Amino acid sequence: MRPGRSWRRASAPPRSFWRRVWDGLLTVAVLGLLIVLAARLDRTEMRTLEGRVTVNDGDSLTIGTERIRLRGIDAPEFDQTCRGQSGDYPCGRRSREALSALIGGRAVSCSGSQRDKYDRLLAVCSAASGRELNRSQVEAGWAVAYGGYEAEQDAARRQRAGLWAGSFDRPRDWRETHGGMVEIEHVTPDGILEWLRRMLRLS
Repeated sequence: MRPGRSWRRASAPPRSFWRRVWDGLLTVAVLGLLIVLAARLDRTEMRTLEGRVTVNDGDSLTIGTERIRLRGIDAPEFDQTCRGQSGDYPCGRRSREALSALIGGRAVSCSGSQRDKYDRLLAVCSAASGRELNRSQVEAGWAVAYGGYEAEQDAARRQRAGLWAGSFDRPRDWRETHGGMVEIEHVTPDGILEWLRRMLRLS
C-alpha cells in the first residue's frame, strides 16, 4: 500500500445474514404447520371401540357397525396374489389369516380420530393380549409400511418374512392396476415428528 493512501475494501454481506433469514422463514413455516395441526386436532375426537371383530382383510376389520382401517400399514387386497418360492399364492388371503390368528377370536380394542375416503376409522388396534395388530402385521411381513412402522418393515425385509420371502406388488400399486381407488399414505404422529426433526436438523 502506498504511503498516505487509504485502502478500503468493500465488505460483502455476511453469510450469517442469509442464514438468519432462512432460519426465520423456516420457523414461520413450522409454526404455521403446528397451528394447522392443532386446529385439526381440535376438530377431531378420539374414538375408542372394543369388542369382537370381523376380519375383512389384512388391514381392516369391523366392530359392530364400525368399519376400521389399521392406521399406518397397507396389506395385500383379499384377491391379490404374490409370487413365492413355489409359485403364485393368495397373499391377500394369507394376510387376512395372519391378522385373524393374531386376534384369536377374542375382543379387540381400537382407538382413532380420523377417517379415510371410505369413511373407515383410521385406528391403532390391540388384541386382548395387548399386542398391537398394526405393528405385528408389518413385523410378520404380511403388511407394508404406509405412513408408519418403517423400522418394522426394514426388519421384516431383512428376515424375508411373509411377503418379503418372494416378490409382490405393493398393495397400492395392485389396486391402481386393478381399477381400485388409490388412497394416500396415513400421516401418523411419528411421521410428523420425524419430518419436523429433519426440517429443524435436530437429528
